[in-house]
Amino acid sequence: MPPKRIQVQPARRQGQPDGYISSIYQALTSEDNASVVISVAMFGAAVTFLSSTWSEFLLPDF
Repeated sequence: MPPKRIQVQPARRQGQPDGYISSIYQALTSEDNASVVISVAMFGAAVTFLSSTWSEFLLPDF
């Protein structure tokens, strides 16, 4: 009588570690970092606005 067949499960593929860009994107979109990301973005927008010619709209007319 032939020997019984033993079913072997295929090896599971372990996911490759996330790339550099992917890990940065996940960190920026994490809920834990939302307040920090929003604060930095608003600060950057304010600095950009104040260093541009559009900031002259804030000056009063004399």
